[in-house]
Amino acid sequence: MKVKMLSRNPDNYVRETKLDIQRVPRNYDPTLHPFEVPREYVRALNATKLERVFAKPFLASLDGHRDGVNCLAKHPKSLTTVLSGACDGEVKIWNLTKRKCIRTIQAHEGFVRGMCTRFCGTSFFTVGDDKTVKQWKMDGPGYGEEEEPLHTILGKTVYTGIDHHWKDAAFATCGQQVDIWDEERTNPVCSMNWGFDSISSVKFNPIETFLLASCASDRNIVLYDMRQATPLKKVILDMRTNTICWNPMEAFNFTAANEDYNICATCLYTFDMRALDTPVMVHKDHVSAVLDVDYSPTGKEFVSASFDKSIRIFPVDKSRSREVYHTKRMQHVICVKWTSDSKYIMCGSDEMNIRLWKANASEKLGVLTSREKAANDYNQKLKEKFQYHPHVKRIARHRHLPKSIYSQIQEQRIMKEARRRKEMNRRKHSKPGSVPFVSERKKHIVAVVK
Repeated sequence: MKVKMLSRNPDNYVRETKLDIQRVPRNYDPTLHPFEVPREYVRALNATKLERVFAKPFLASLDGHRDGVNCLAKHPKSLTTVLSGACDGEVKIWNLTKRKCIRTIQAHEGFVRGMCTRFCGTSFFTVGDDKTVKQWKMDGPGYGEEEEPLHTILGKTVYTGIDHHWKDAAFATCGQQVDIWDEERTNPVCSMNWGFDSISSVKFNPIETFLLASCASDRNIVLYDMRQATPLKKVILDMRTNTICWNPMEAFNFTAANEDYNICATCLYTFDMRALDTPVMVHKDHVSAVLDVDYSPTGKEFVSASFDKSIRIFPVDKSRSREVYHTKRMQHVICVKWTSDSKYIMCGSDEMNIRLWKANASEKLGVLTSREKAANDYNQKLKEKFQYHPHVKRIARHRHLPKSIYSQIQEQRIMKEARRRKEMNRRKHSKPGSVPFVSERKKHIVAVVK
């Protein structure tokens, strides 16, 4: 005779201590929960509202510079160390944990035009208006020693930018031309030039490390191959590009910070270097020239700094920004960096301050309990599920903007509508096919030269 017995594991329904929550068994049959979707919608709406309530992204302001902050650099090995260069030739090294300056160097006479750290983190390089390239130790001088650079290279022209190779003891500078240097030599290994205007920025590819790109004041973005010591190809845009940044996870993609806000409020272009005739994505939202751009270590987002006194965070695959940061005191933002742990953003601006922001405005800092993590994950899934519902979408997208930016957005909207109306009328009163449709992506590409 067979006897069926009930067998239950006490771990599934008995609390370990009195402080634990009672475990309640649930039946997930949808017929028993007819109001599940409306209940989830209310939770998603409340989660979206609370996200905006707790959105307080500003963390700290690092003051100490006596002139505008012109460039920033991250330490490759330390999350807490940041370097900044000012317009008076001063370089400061900051500790982000203590939010204090731990070292000050009078590096150059005039502007510090660019700075970068060595891949091992033992030293860093600076270039300035005094036509010099200087290498400095990351650690301060010992007791009784003077603050002196490890090496000094005196050039023939002013250098406007510098970037270090990701693996080798080599670095690149730009000015009248792009020079590749060996750390052990005082003359460039090779010089590359394509055009006659000054080059404002040069960047090594973090994955294909022998590739580098530069942008010049004659509206060009040029790609170079260090192995052949020759330029590969260049793309010419409508307006000048201030700087570029490579995607750290996708070897072929880079984003260019442009100045064409007046034409169509478009300031950033993401290119695939294999097909430069059409941008992968056109990013709009800034109302003035974009001066700097930097990618998140995840490669999913990037942050841009603009002359319109704000910084914006863009998803790589979206044309509109997901976040905008601004303060009353913050002036034109010259440089911006995303920290290596992908949690914080730093920006340096005209009024001599470096500001520290959260990458996710409503994120709670500090240690989270398991229940807090579970609640955050659940709320995030709910917001994703109902993100296209009108009420949820309106609350999630709304941002307060300074009056100057808001009025410029309205003005540009009127100008864009007028241009669209004019083009439509020209097409209506012209011979069919004589006024072709040009896509937004191809509209601002003048030519690709190989």
